Amino acid sequence: MGPVLFVLYTQPLFELIKKHSIQHHAFADDNQLYKETVPDQIQTTIEIMQNCITDVKLWMTQNKLQLNDSKTESMLVKSHRLSVNFPLPSSMRIGNSEVLFVSSVKNLGVTLDCNLNMTQHVLNICRSAYIELRQIGSIRHLLTAQATQTLVCAFILSRLDYCNCLLAGCPQFLIDRLQKVQNAAARLICRAKKLDHVQPILQSLHWLPIRARIQYKISTLCFNVITGTGPQYLSELLHLYTPSRDLRSSADTRILKIPRSNSKAFGQRSFSHVGPSTWNGLPYSLRHSNSQTSFR
Repeated sequence: MGPVLFVLYTQPLFELIKKHSIQHHAFADDNQLYKETVPDQIQTTIEIMQNCITDVKLWMTQNKLQLNDSKTESMLVKSHRLSVNFPLPSSMRIGNSEVLFVSSVKNLGVTLDCNLNMTQHVLNICRSAYIELRQIGSIRHLLTAQATQTLVCAFILSRLDYCNCLLAGCPQFLIDRLQKVQNAAARLICRAKKLDHVQPILQSLHWLPIRARIQYKISTLCFNVITGTGPQYLSELLHLYTPSRDLRSSADTRILKIPRSNSKAFGQRSFSHVGPSTWNGLPYSLRHSNSQTSFR
């Protein structure tokens, strides 16, 4: 049918999911359901999710589609301190299968763990990046610097930049792991020694370091949302700041409201918090750029 016709064909399914007060994301034939809850209502939330999936399975059967129970995964995203105070369930029923809660899942190439600390995702990036670096390094003597840089950008930097917004607010040791990968890639291009200072090499390649690349991506997403070109699900997370009284900064129409959050592990790492924090820290002239090209 093709992706467009398939999405149109399954559109009634999303209305069915909304009736259960469950949020969802759909990527062609890959559907994700999620619901927020508090610790003492986890079991009730699981029952709501199971009832929703039962209705989804029935709808799919009636419309000549199949829900693959064996390929369905479930994960309970929680604080690492939660299991100390509350007994947590180990599984949920999906169709005829008892699906255990897993510690991590792969979502569009990103490995998400149940504590959202992104450690496994960073380890996977580093592992695959070093494999690519060794392969490029084995033929480096046959390549020009420009050809090597092209290969590195295609196979290494693309991995470091993919969904890197999710790494905002991560512990420094994870950022350092990724920075070591970028440093090794830069030295490979310039044939520098391992002990050579890497900062001049990064500047000569016009490469931002890892943490700055994350801030750059977040700022670009905020610019797209403010100018009306960003996706709706991100636009719903950002709100322009409106002061309660006239201030000197009232004329600045591109300041975002920073929501309050007491959780450094979850709330302050969310896009609704880290996005405005990063955006408001940019210079006035940069935030008021006329186009995405000039902003970037």
